Amino acid sequence: MINKRPRGRPRAFDRDVALATAARTFWEHGFEGTSIADLTEAMRITPQSLYAAFHSKADLYHETLQWYRSTFGGVRAEALEEEPDVIACFSRILFNTARHYARGGDQPLGCMIASAVLNCASENRAVGAYLADLRLQGRTKLQRRLERAVKEGQLRADTDATGLARYLAAIIQGMSVQARDGATEEDLRGLAHIAVAELKRHLSGARET
Repeated sequence: MINKRPRGRPRAFDRDVALATAARTFWEHGFEGTSIADLTEAMRITPQSLYAAFHSKADLYHETLQWYRSTFGGVRAEALEEEPDVIACFSRILFNTARHYARGGDQPLGCMIASAVLNCASENRAVGAYLADLRLQGRTKLQRRLERAVKEGQLRADTDATGLARYLAAIIQGMSVQARDGATEEDLRGLAHIAVAELKRHLSGARET
């Protein structure tokens, strides 16, 4: 029996490595600021290989965002799921965020999602809407964790979980912008301390004692 060879030329690159490289390129320059030429140069592939593997620039961007969420967003997800104490949970999130956003080196500053596509051309509105939805999902997860803390009696019954989640999300997103503007980890940790102090104001009487 003759084994038929698969059609087309075999890909001469590691798809996972290429995806990580594309993510860092988008992270650094944004969706609209990154061209196909930028991507192929960074990934060391041809445009034909890029389209064969990822179909389009927008599809590639979506994949890189999922890569970012699974790689760097996993720490936040673990804190929300694993930390039984609400203060310990959000302290872990905020201080890890400060370290991550200001890390630098081979990693762009700030957050790939928080700082991405706040304003975009009309032809890229779908990308902007997708990012807005990702940010909404992140804020919703914070809100649910706060609501759980209210039900468990860790936070006061009159705590505005929705408003507090918006506040914490705004702090996290603002930390990303400030990191891009040159804020150090120590600077961002200062913001984290203030946010934790605000969260502590909502502790129930039983927790305070």
